[in-house]
Amino acid sequence: MTDLSAYRAVLASRMRAQASYRASFALDLGSSLLVGVVELAEIAVLYTSVHGIGGLDLAAILLVFGLADLSFSLADMAFGHCDDLPTLIRAGTIDVFYLRPQPLLAQLVTSDISLRRIARGGVGLVVLVIALAINDVPWSPAAVLLLVLALLSGLVTFGSLFVTAAGCQFFLVNGAEMTNAFVYGGRYGATQPASVWGRPLVVLFGFFFPMAFTAYLPVVTLLGLPGLDGLPTWLGWCAPVAALWAVVLAALAWRVGVRHYQGAGG
Repeated sequence: MTDLSAYRAVLASRMRAQASYRASFALDLGSSLLVGVVELAEIAVLYTSVHGIGGLDLAAILLVFGLADLSFSLADMAFGHCDDLPTLIRAGTIDVFYLRPQPLLAQLVTSDISLRRIARGGVGLVVLVIALAINDVPWSPAAVLLLVLALLSGLVTFGSLFVTAAGCQFFLVNGAEMTNAFVYGGRYGATQPASVWGRPLVVLFGFFFPMAFTAYLPVVTLLGLPGLDGLPTWLGWCAPVAALWAVVLAALAWRVGVRHYQGAGG
């Protein structure tokens, strides 16, 4: 088999294994769905209590939430099990990956897939469709292109954030809680209007970890709303540039982390 065939075989076996236990699989889907619904309810309660926050009303923030949640859920399904890297390092299991003739990151990414996260992505997709229907979107080929670029760029950005966090684990080993604060905290920040962030958060999650480019800035551009103070409203078109920066950051963190690792010593 070719290398791609080997990866497909591993992923197919993982999916069959998860789906074979139907009751457990249904519970996993239900719990994942519940988490997404609870987070959506939190936003709904908050924005129905006020006329708007950070220049966004309920309809606009639903569009932000839908874009961010869908792109994060897809990235989480593909890259989320990178969170298991600290366990693999402590157990010495990661050394087995070095013995195989495939790239280490490709093996890690394709070593598992969490189908339960499909339900979480379903919440984001439904919210996105509803938000596009209730917002006054100026439909045009440019608007469709902006949405597609935002979704793909968000997927790449969140996936890169998972890889960046994994690269840091080669140094931290037991620091998953710290990196998760940036990964999942960044995801939460992406569903909120960046216009209410303080300057430190704008620098951290707006540009260094470009969470604002995953949903908020594209929505501001799409709806023609005022964005961050002092920045142009067309900044949402720069989502692919932000995604490229996230890829560079992830590649650097992963490369340095892999070179630092010396083995479990077993």
